[in-house]
Amino acid sequence: MRNQLVLVAIVFFAGTLVYGQQSAPANPPDGQGAQPGQKQAAMSPELAELTNMFDAKIHGEWEAIKNKDQKAYGEYLTDDFIGVEADREGERYKWKAQAELQESAVTDYQLSFLKVTPLCAEAAFVRYEVFVKFPPKSVVHFEKLLIGEVWVKRDGQWKVMHYQETKVR
Repeated sequence: MRNQLVLVAIVFFAGTLVYGQQSAPANPPDGQGAQPGQKQAAMSPELAELTNMFDAKIHGEWEAIKNKDQKAYGEYLTDDFIGVEADREGERYKWKAQAELQESAVTDYQLSFLKVTPLCAEAAFVRYEVFVKFPPKSVVHFEKLLIGEVWVKRDGQWKVMHYQETKVR
């Protein structure tokens, strides 16, 4: 277990380093540097396929959360899953994350800005933004969260091993 936590920390740290190193193309077609809002180079077919696959899986993950479906949600998580939510209540293991679904007040969600960074053939760092909606009578009506997930391939299936969220004001 300790070795797995160290591995997760290393993979997560490596993913944040890769995320932080965004560079402009060496020879932009117009002779100038990349401008804000300018499209980046097209992604490879392999990365596009991986991104589409993770997009579908993450939508499934959030549908399970919205529907309070513990079984379906558990199918997306590794047995050694660790999640850290923005509520400052510490880490959650798979069993706790599943159990907390019954208390979830998520009524809807909207995903955006999905970015997949392959780390190796069996692991990827996925980051995205989610806009979460809560019932009208809730104290908080919505939250905007930045999510970082480490996905690993286990027995031919991609599953979330680590989940980290940060609230955005």
